[in-house]
Formats: sequence, structure tokens, C-alpha cells
Amino acid sequence: MRYLFIGAAALALSGCATTYQLSLMPRDSGKMYSGTAVENANGEGTISVTLEGKTYNGTWVQTQPARTHGFVTGGLGWGRRGFGGLGAMVTMDNPQGGEAKALLSASDGSGLRCDFKSGEGRGGGVCRDDRGKEYDVQLRPASKG
Repeated sequence: MRYLFIGAAALALSGCATTYQLSLMPRDSGKMYSGTAVENANGEGTISVTLEGKTYNGTWVQTQPARTHGFVTGGLGWGRRGFGGLGAMVTMDNPQGGEAKALLSASDGSGLRCDFKSGEGRGGGVCRDDRGKEYDVQLRPASKG
């Protein structure tokens, strides 16, 4: 998930920052809102969302990676006479995708909490404001242009 939204373990290893566009829709209407999130390649970043003219700013952190890396070893031979030392680095995708949590606040002290799930550089989730209003969220990498 790139990390957050989304399949970027490779991006994290490259040290690049990536910007994501957020589209939000409340569950009680078809009105659309927007926001942005930036991944700093360490499984965390900044996020900003504007709802009804009020801007919420905060941070997000990865709570479950989309990919993991490890070293696998093995040996050749039979019984105790085998010899080892063979191995390789492997990367495995998490079949459930990656997850992240965002905590945002506005200048008036109101808050917005978001849970995201992702894979293959795209994702979505849900945000809730202090009054319990929920917003469905789509995330996608911002176009470079």
C-alpha cells in the first residue's frame, strides 16, 4: 500500500514523498469534499481535509503495513550432514492490505478521526467528526502535473 493508502513499501525504501488526493462524501448526502495527504516514506505523514469551509489538519501513521520484508534461509543435504548458508531477502504482500489512522483538528478545537485501508497505491476508509457524522473516503495518488 505504498504505506498509507496504500502499497508503497517500495516508495518508503526509495525515500520519496508522495501526495494523495482524498475525496470525502458524508453518509447523509451526496456532497463531495476534498483533502490531501502526504507520505514522508516512514509510514507516516501529514493530512488536511476541508469540510463546510472548515479545515482540519493533522498527521497519519501506518498501523499495519501492506508489505513486509524478511530474510529466508535454507540448507542442502540430509539429516545432520546438510550444509546451510543459502538465503535471500523476500517481500510479501499483506493479503488484507495496509491500514493507517489519522487524527486531525481544526482551529476551533473540533476533531476528525480517520481509518484507512489500502493496497496497490489506492485505498479508502472512513472519517468521523466529533458529532459522530461519518464520511466515506477514497484515496488515490495525486497526478503529477
